[in-house]
Amino acid sequence: MKEVIILGNIITMDEKRPFAKAALVKNGVFAYIGNAEEAKELASADARVLDYGENFIYPGFLESHCHGYFAGDRAVGQANLMQAGFTDYVKYREIIKDFIAKNPQRKLYVAAGWVENEEYVTKAYLDEIYSEKPLIMQTGGGHSMLLNTKALEWAGIDAAYAKKMGYDMVHVDENGEPDGYICENPVMELMPKLPMTLEDAKDYLLAWQDYAFQNGYTGVADAGVEIFFKDCAQAYHELEEGGWLKLRTYGYMLAADNVADPKAEVARVAADRAKYSGEYFQIVGIKAFLDGVTEAHTGWQNQDYLDQPGYHGVERFNDHDKMVELIAEADKEGLAVHVHSEGGGAVHFMLDCIEDAEKITGDKDQRNVLAHLHFVTDEDIRRMAETGSVPAVAPLWTPEAPILYDQEVAYVGKELADEAYPIKSFYDAGANVVFHSDYPVSPMMNVKFSIYTAEKRSYPAGLFGDSPRNLKEAITREQSLRAMTINVARQWHQEHRLGSIEFGKIANMTVFDCDFLHDDIEKVADANLVATIVDGEEVYHFS
Repeated sequence: MKEVIILGNIITMDEKRPFAKAALVKNGVFAYIGNAEEAKELASADARVLDYGENFIYPGFLESHCHGYFAGDRAVGQANLMQAGFTDYVKYREIIKDFIAKNPQRKLYVAAGWVENEEYVTKAYLDEIYSEKPLIMQTGGGHSMLLNTKALEWAGIDAAYAKKMGYDMVHVDENGEPDGYICENPVMELMPKLPMTLEDAKDYLLAWQDYAFQNGYTGVADAGVEIFFKDCAQAYHELEEGGWLKLRTYGYMLAADNVADPKAEVARVAADRAKYSGEYFQIVGIKAFLDGVTEAHTGWQNQDYLDQPGYHGVERFNDHDKMVELIAEADKEGLAVHVHSEGGGAVHFMLDCIEDAEKITGDKDQRNVLAHLHFVTDEDIRRMAETGSVPAVAPLWTPEAPILYDQEVAYVGKELADEAYPIKSFYDAGANVVFHSDYPVSPMMNVKFSIYTAEKRSYPAGLFGDSPRNLKEAITREQSLRAMTINVARQWHQEHRLGSIEFGKIANMTVFDCDFLHDDIEKVADANLVATIVDGEEVYHFS
């Protein structure tokens, strides 16, 4: 590989040398960071020059929690309901019909991006759109689905199944028959049954890689590698073996709710790590779902839902002893546990388990991850830092989003809704804060809007509405940049290789036309991506 000289305004995220004007890359790693004259003197005569002028160069941005296969599937294999904006059942119908007309060969159809509201729809809605083949409509968050009659038959969802799984997860009509709406465990059971092949998975992962590079990301965490396709780890591995995978992906393999044998589960993941891990795809932990989401009444809260007294949400993985064993056994293998913990009850449960596991292991540097963190008590914010756990927060979710905020107020009360999504408090407590988008569960994975919403706690004008929420949890630009670079590298135990522009680290960079540290915040919202660089080579350049 030839040497490469990188020129521009470099923001390194290295506390010892925060700014530079040039970097020299040799064999895909940084060999020098400093000024242009010395970089040229150290370089060979045939070194290539990438001159970005007055643009700003950052370490390659990192995403701490997303779903690669799911993202590619939504881009290539599904009808995209997100283009309808918020709930619009008339527009949904048009999008689905158009997708079916363009894909007559498919045996089953999935439309994703549905936003639920107070209007309750059943299988009859989908039957009216198309009744000849299975048709499934999935929420943007991925935790709920609506199935037409053919899809219910295909999936084997009947009255007996509804009774076994519980009517909070399989809704039924007055006769006890499934009405088409399912959520949580039944959704996760259904997803791997969708008719997909290994080649489909590779196509989806490459589409996802393109999306990530086009948004300035060079590394991601796939939170539940095989949630949506059981052989996804093999697909990643084969893409890497073929030289196609360049998006560094750190995978957390899925564990079943209250997994029967935690020790065996850890052994399985360790075996998969040995079989599939390489440079660009590495298995680093285990993913578990503790609960669902507040908007579906499945987030595990510390208190009852206001509109459902006596009910505080779905406790998916709620066996304390099994979680403690899972954490302790994972620690022996150098693996972390990464959990979906949306509600305050789920967060509290997980921190109890981590504390007890650390008494067994003595390891407070396992870097277990709690993602989403919609509602968190002051006590649990403190415990997050004390246990060395990683809070994965979503600044893009912090504002008063239309429809969703009103739902939160109705379900948990205005006081709690207004205290949602802490970020600054985690920093103040000393935790290793990382940003996530949960893409494609959320409609975007976006550097500039993450910085904007983390500071303003509102969306830029004209995006989704501009009502700020919980402004006391706003953070600085530097904290935001760390939460998308070096802090995420620490989550993966990769801070010696990624996350900052330093000598000896992998030469991943992202170039924007904006100084995220000093430019006006409204200019940040309008920033443009110039290039994405992996191993010293451009993988995306805006033209």
